[in-house]
Amino acid sequence: MTTPVKPRRRGGLFGRDAVAGWLFIAPVVAILGLFLVLPVLTAAWVSVSDWTGRGSPLSSQVDFVGADNYASLLTEPGLPQRDFGTAIRNNTYYVLIVVPIQTAVALLLALLVNKRLLAARGFFRTAFYFPSVTSSVAITVLFLFLFSATGPVNQILAVFGADGLNWFADPRGVLHLGLESVGVDAPAALTGGGLFGLSWWEWLSGPSVALCVFVIMAVFTTSGTFMLLFLAALQNIPPEVEEAAVMDGANSWQRLRRVTLPLLRPTLFTVLTLGLIGTWQVFDQIYTGTQGGPAKTTLTPAYLSYSSSFLNQQWGQGAAIAFILFAIIVALTIVQRILLRNRT
Repeated sequence: MTTPVKPRRRGGLFGRDAVAGWLFIAPVVAILGLFLVLPVLTAAWVSVSDWTGRGSPLSSQVDFVGADNYASLLTEPGLPQRDFGTAIRNNTYYVLIVVPIQTAVALLLALLVNKRLLAARGFFRTAFYFPSVTSSVAITVLFLFLFSATGPVNQILAVFGADGLNWFADPRGVLHLGLESVGVDAPAALTGGGLFGLSWWEWLSGPSVALCVFVIMAVFTTSGTFMLLFLAALQNIPPEVEEAAVMDGANSWQRLRRVTLPLLRPTLFTVLTLGLIGTWQVFDQIYTGTQGGPAKTTLTPAYLSYSSSFLNQQWGQGAAIAFILFAIIVALTIVQRILLRNRT
């Protein structure tokens, strides 16, 4: 009786088959290393150096300063810390308002165009998605016109007897405006202390009216994209599941809450993650629209990183802001993943 010969294993990380695989992916690895990994490593070095933007950041004339650039933003009182705190405050309000609203609107639109009884569903899908593929610069210019002092929005408010707002000139937060309208002044306990150079009263100011315009713009331009994600997920739900819920006597709200939403959990995580990343990285609308004004109430970390680097030639500080922003996004994504993970 002959003993069967065991086939030679050609797998593994460096086996014969693996060599062929490495050869196929080598061009992609080289491209990613050259245009992604290397720039990230260079930016990391810039964030801990005193590079001024002239010459190579890897030259011997550039000195290592350690965490000084990060300390100037996080722990050392001064204008850099105050600007960073202002940007974080503005972006926090932006994220907390935009992400829930755009997710809810996208889901509502998806449920609407997924109805079989809706006439011209293709037209509505295209109409809802169209703002997402329009140039963000063009959309920003349009909103600047709509919300200008003499723009259509203020004219419509005047028709209903309401006073128009100085949308891009009033630096006060909407919460402060509301409190001032009923005669509430800043409590003494909130005017001191604070975080990142801002008092607690400034942290509780709410978004400015100018930032509210960018909130409306973000919901208008992004809901269509997320609608398509939800729509694809809805169309993958087996009809038998819906029919079983109907046979069990579940009404429309119960089917949505108990059947549809749990099945949309992976898509919901994707939408929230993409929304979170996009809102923390908002830049082009701010650059085109207000450049952080009025009084830095639309300043965001992404725009602050740009202005610190390209306008003020403080490249180390600009790179440090970018890495802090990256850490914030990663941390919030992990927290979001924990909260939305499937516990069944």
